[in-house]
Amino acid sequence: MTLVRFIAEDGETVREVDAPAGARLLDVAQAEGEPLEGTCEGQMACSTCHVIVAAEDFERLPRASEEEEDMLDLAANVTRTSRLACQIWLTDELESLTVRMPGTVHNMMGR
Repeated sequence: MTLVRFIAEDGETVREVDAPAGARLLDVAQAEGEPLEGTCEGQMACSTCHVIVAAEDFERLPRASEEEEDMLDLAANVTRTSRLACQIWLTDELESLTVRMPGTVHNMMGR
């Protein structure tokens, strides 16, 4: 299990959930009602599941692929620790993960 902390755009509201190993962060977030659209349904063809990973957790994740980096170039409010939630798979080794919702998304599908 991985303890996932979702921090709202306001930086104040925090929701914690336990998620099973092998779960995709996008699916966990959507099941919990977090505001991640995931327009392309996890096919890495949009940037509507952009999250900002806590700095202490970012280095523990596998590196983003070149394709993910390209999609992040299209996202709003990108930071050094931005990732697409559809590309983060939870593992037992991860133990915990904290992500912040950026608040603004750009749907670049079809453009």
